[in-house]
Amino acid sequence: MDMKQKMIAVLLGLTSLSAPTIAAQNAATAYPARPVRWIVPFPPGASNDITARLYAQKMSESLGQQFVVDNRPGAGGSIGAQLAVEAAPDGYTLLHANPGPSVNNIVMRRKSKYRMGDFAPVMFIGYSPLIIVASPKFVASNGRELVAYARANPGKLTWASSGNGSSLHIGQALFGAATGIEFVHVPYKGTAPALTDVISGRVDVIYTTVVSGDAHIKAGRIKVLAVAAPQRQAVLPNVPTLQEEGIKNAEATVWFGVQVPVKTSKTVINKLNVEMNRVSQMPAVQARLDQLGLVRTGGTPETFGAFIKGEADKLGMLIKAGRVDMMD
Repeated sequence: MDMKQKMIAVLLGLTSLSAPTIAAQNAATAYPARPVRWIVPFPPGASNDITARLYAQKMSESLGQQFVVDNRPGAGGSIGAQLAVEAAPDGYTLLHANPGPSVNNIVMRRKSKYRMGDFAPVMFIGYSPLIIVASPKFVASNGRELVAYARANPGKLTWASSGNGSSLHIGQALFGAATGIEFVHVPYKGTAPALTDVISGRVDVIYTTVVSGDAHIKAGRIKVLAVAAPQRQAVLPNVPTLQEEGIKNAEATVWFGVQVPVKTSKTVINKLNVEMNRVSQMPAVQARLDQLGLVRTGGTPETFGAFIKGEADKLGMLIKAGRVDMMD
């Protein structure tokens, strides 16, 4: 084979090797070319579902393809997260991330089939302080009275959550560690069914967000005992913080964002990030999130990734200190 033939062979080889890469790049540039599934690993009606549907609607309108919310509740968000992990990393399956499926599965590692590193961050939507709510008939009306009741009735207080390993579960564990009270944890497959039983009085209290509890609070079906944040919330100006009630080191939030399978194209991730940041700046979206007590964040995939790592590090310290138990 002469030199000219060798050069032709090399060029043909390079062309064949680059063809799949070029095809992948073209597909990423044309994204989205078909409907996108947005997995929400919790039931309809709660804060995760409300925020996902808000963004999905706006992105459907602007990108010309349907972003379809798919609720897959169970196991503190792990069932939906597992579906997302198993999906093709092509940008057509998004995971609505929050502490439950994205970080708190650390405490369920004996059962969980996925790890934090199986996801790539897209954008940090925002966060909301947790609030403690109960039926209007419940004996306590604030944080101090709740602690007094629990201490007078050790092991009698029942405390609902949206599932083992969920942000609500971790929040109540922090509250217990801060106050030393004993209570019975009652896990559900999401916030909405848990709130239903709190309203009926089957369970005493639950940590939730203003987003999830808004309609029930306004209708008088639940009362807010305290806010687990350093400052009072503008949407609940008359509700004291836990610090005001003398309960320190019990602040807790639930945050929201979007992740995709880790091998998803950076081009697709960046396109989603730009669009989600644009949606976050829409006056109608800002007004709705403000109304629901959600603090907007936004930013790059990298800043969201750093935040998630920080949350995992904090949870790891709690586990090491014995404040949160590993689950079988």
